[in-house]
Amino acid sequence: MTTERVDVLVVGGGPVGLFAAALLADRGLDVVVWEQREGAPTGSRAIGIHPPSLDAFAAVGLDGPVLAEAVRVRRGVARSRGRELGALTFDHASTTHPYVAILDQHRTEALLRERLAASAPDALRAGTVLTALGRHPDHVDATGIDASGSVTVRARFVVGADGSRSTVRDLLGIATTGRDYPDRYAMGDFADVEEPSARTTALVDVGPAGVVESFPLPGDRRRYVVLLAPSDGPSPSAADLAAIVAARTGVRPDPASCSMRSEFSVRRREAERVGVGRVVLAGDAAHEISPIGGQGMNLGWLDAAELAPILAEAVASGSAGPWPEYARRRQAVARRAARQAEVNMALGRPLGRVGAAGREALLRSVLSLPTADALAGVYAMRWA
Repeated sequence: MTTERVDVLVVGGGPVGLFAAALLADRGLDVVVWEQREGAPTGSRAIGIHPPSLDAFAAVGLDGPVLAEAVRVRRGVARSRGRELGALTFDHASTTHPYVAILDQHRTEALLRERLAASAPDALRAGTVLTALGRHPDHVDATGIDASGSVTVRARFVVGADGSRSTVRDLLGIATTGRDYPDRYAMGDFADVEEPSARTTALVDVGPAGVVESFPLPGDRRRYVVLLAPSDGPSPSAADLAAIVAARTGVRPDPASCSMRSEFSVRRREAERVGVGRVVLAGDAAHEISPIGGQGMNLGWLDAAELAPILAEAVASGSAGPWPEYARRRQAVARRAARQAEVNMALGRPLGRVGAAGREALLRSVLSLPTADALAGVYAMRWA
């Protein structure tokens, strides 16, 4: 069995791992990506691409292809009980991208794969599962299994971008801290039946029964995300989800148009260490936060954007990499994002009529102030 030698092995070929690999390949590093999935990306899942991520994509020429397919959301509107409470715009959230781009995750991943292939045609090894890591002072030996049997790579560095259930993290013996939340959500993609004026607007309905968020998607579709009540059952159908949206907002999506439906619970996790020797974690492997607010995937991309020049310099100089500095900065950003996600969840939980009226009054006040521009910057991750 021949051992392949590379500068960097990236474990995980999702959005974060692909972007990290594309950045590294663009800097001239020899990079390989092990991804356990065998087929092409599928599913919608995460959809929001925030301005700092678009800026990071520009480094490898990915911003143009993404924006060519995405919907650009320039405005967010808060509603409750059939009334508009206020709005904010992203006009001043970024000097380069005054909007949030919305694109199905499988399309974003496909574009990332194409970009990586342009710089490193053979870098992505689909259907490869990591089984062991052997750490040494000047390299890491990784063992995996693919369709042909056992494979090995000797890498100067390994990046664990393999998600919240990270094998890399487990093999390093890194524990996580955090908590599970009681909130349960369901989401589905339907034909967009909102008024034409709202086709590029994010809508958040914070009525007494619980939040309904919705976001325009390419192809005249709309993603609805609803907070489930205990009585809603473990897996609402497309008809059930459409009925919840109609009952809370008055908008009636057509269940027959549903192209994606899923449910998710919420938890927060943080790795106790981000780097061990020549192995470093990025994205959900290092920090998992609530999907409410759409920050998690973007946090991973910004991890990769900060990590790539560190790795390139370490390869060039022969050093082991300044993981403590990287870890301190990125985990601090992730904690801020987690706190913001917790606020988002709290604002969307069910309240009695008196509590709901108080929440409506608060949002009207906040969204009417000049500081609403600053709030838009917070949601657009200008601070990340």
